[in-house]
Amino acid sequence: MTSCHIAEGPIKKIAIFGGTHGNELTGVFLVKHWLQNCAEIQRTGLEVKPFITNPRAVKKCTRYIDCDLNRVFDLENLGKKISEDLPYEVKRAQEINNLFGPKNSGDSYDIIFDLHNTTSNMGCTLILEDSRNDFLIQMFHYIKTSLAPLPCCVYLIEHPYLKYATTRSVAKYPVGKEFPPCAIEVYKIMEKVDYPRNESGEIAAIIHPNLQDQDWKPLHPGDPMFLTFDGKTIPLDGDCTVYPVFVNEAAYYEKKEAFAKTTKLTLNARSIHSSFH
Repeated sequence: MTSCHIAEGPIKKIAIFGGTHGNELTGVFLVKHWLQNCAEIQRTGLEVKPFITNPRAVKKCTRYIDCDLNRVFDLENLGKKISEDLPYEVKRAQEINNLFGPKNSGDSYDIIFDLHNTTSNMGCTLILEDSRNDFLIQMFHYIKTSLAPLPCCVYLIEHPYLKYATTRSVAKYPVGKEFPPCAIEVYKIMEKVDYPRNESGEIAAIIHPNLQDQDWKPLHPGDPMFLTFDGKTIPLDGDCTVYPVFVNEAAYYEKKEAFAKTTKLTLNARSIHSSFH
C-alpha cells in the first residue's frame, strides 16, 4: 500500500518512508534495503532519500509507541513545545517535519511515498486525497498502467470529516513528461462502519464470512455484513450498493472501524507537462 502527497513546482527532492507503522514490514524492509543499496532508486537530477519514520516502533515491531504517527502531522501538534510529557510520536513528527518540511512551505520535499501494509485483503492500493488535482490523477494513472496486469485500486479519502494529518502531508509536488488526458477509477470513502456493540460498548458481532476478504467487491443492500455471537446475520441496509475496504483490519479495532464503505466513480485529468523524467 502506497500513499503520497505532492504540491506544485519542479521535482528535486523525493523521500520514501517505511515504518510509519512499525509492524508494517514491507516498507521497513524496502527502506532498509535502499539505505544499504541506494543505486536502484537514484535518478539523475533528483535527491531520493529512504527513511525509517518510527524507529522505536520498528524495533518493537508494534504499530506505535504512544500514539499513531500517521495522525499527528497537524499544525497544532507540529507547533507544540518540546517537553518530557509529549508523546514520542509527536516529537518524532516534529523531527520529520524539520527534516522534510516544514509543512506548507516552499522548502519541503516535493514528494513523499509512504509505504504501508494492511491485514485486510486489499491487494495493491494507492491512497488519493485530492480528486481535483490533475497531476495526482495522472501520476496514479501512470502507476496503475505500469503495474498492469497486476490490479491496483485507488482509495479516495477526500472527505471533510474523515481526513487526518498523515506523515506524507509534509511534502508538496510534479513528475514528468507530457501526459495526455486520462481517467482513473477510484473508490471514494462514504463512511466508516463500526462493529455492532452491546450496552457495555464491547464488540457483539464479527465480520460475516461472506464479507471477509471481499475488499473492493460490491456489497448490495440485504447482503450479509455482520454475524452476531448468537448466530444472527446483520445485513447491509439502505438502498445503494457500496464497496467495502479495510475489511476487518486488525489495527482499526482501536479506532472502532470494521470496514469503510466506498462508492465507485471515475476521475478525469487534463493533459499536463512536467519536469521529472
